[in-house]
Formats: sequence, structure tokens, C-alpha cells
Amino acid sequence: MDQQLPRLSVAPDQANRLPRPLWLEIGFGGGEHLAAQAAAHPGVTLLGCETFVNGIARLLGLIAEHRLDNVRLFPDDATLLLPALADASVERAFLLFLDPWPKTRHHKRRFVQPNTLRELARVLADGAELRFASDHAEYVRWTLALMLDHPAFAWDAHGPEDWRQRPADAVATRYEAKALARGERCYYLRFRRRLRAAASGD
Repeated sequence: MDQQLPRLSVAPDQANRLPRPLWLEIGFGGGEHLAAQAAAHPGVTLLGCETFVNGIARLLGLIAEHRLDNVRLFPDDATLLLPALADASVERAFLLFLDPWPKTRHHKRRFVQPNTLRELARVLADGAELRFASDHAEYVRWTLALMLDHPAFAWDAHGPEDWRQRPADAVATRYEAKALARGERCYYLRFRRRLRAAASGD
């Protein structure tokens, strides 16, 4: 870890020099999903944000095991990275099983907030996809309400199966597997970044 992490880490002002296309995963947990996406899309740069050392260490192990050379890390709070990213520089973003901060007094700590959605709307390219998944129904409702209220995002859903089933090209994270083992229902929301010419107020 002492050798790998400095080599793969990027500072906010370095992120815009990464090879494109660029995908962003915020709160990658143990890195299972990010590593799988990197292996399946070798021509894409996967930039992952995570604050917990154990999760970073697990991802570094997966990078070494699968010899992935298209993963870069921001080992800190994603809110410090987003303002530094260029407009329309990210072609896909993932928010998977983030901490729901279930107590009402802690809701302000949730990642999905009006200010973070403004930053995501700015950095996502036109037509880019934003994926959100959670086993916490109230956080899903919270997220859906904020996303539907934002003019830059369109919800890609035509029926219940569109939010009940994991996307075909995704893999289960450790947190998702634990939730399913407990018998919890998981929800998978997919949003599209509207064309800037068609989205007013974003």
C-alpha cells in the first residue's frame, strides 16, 4: 500500500489530466464494483473516491491481482474533488450503497444534497449516466426527490423492474451482498444528464 497508493493517487488539480473517457465512483467501499468496471472497460479511466483506509487497501489488492492500469484514486472526501473537475468531464458516475445517515439529525451528512447535485450536474457530460443504489428506502426516496427536482437530470425508468434489478453490467458490492443476505430490498436508480441546451436552470 505504501508504494501503490502514492503512485495511483491524484490530487484535485491533477484529475483533469487523466485520460478520457473518465468514470467516477464516489464511496467505492471495498472496490469490488470499481475493479470490475475497470477490468471490463480497459479503455476507460476509473477514478474512485473513498475515505476509509480498509476499503482503499482492498481496492489496491484487486488492482494488483487483476493488473489493472486504468484505476486512479482520490483517498479523501469526494466533495473536495468535485469542484476541481472540469465541466462535462465525467461520462459516468456511481453512488453505490453510500452511508444513508438514517437519523434525521444526521441527514445533512448525506452525500446526496442540492449542492453536490449541482456539482455533479456541472461535471457530467451531456448524456452521461449517474447510477445510485441503496438498500435504505428512505434514502432512496430522498435521492429521488432531489434528483427529480433538478432540471439537469432525467430518471431512466419505465417500470418497477428498472429500479428493482441491478444493471446487467454491474457487480454486487460487499455492502449490497450483506443487505441481500439480511433479506433487504435493494433499489437501483439510473439518471441521465440532460443536454445542456435542453435543461433550463442548470
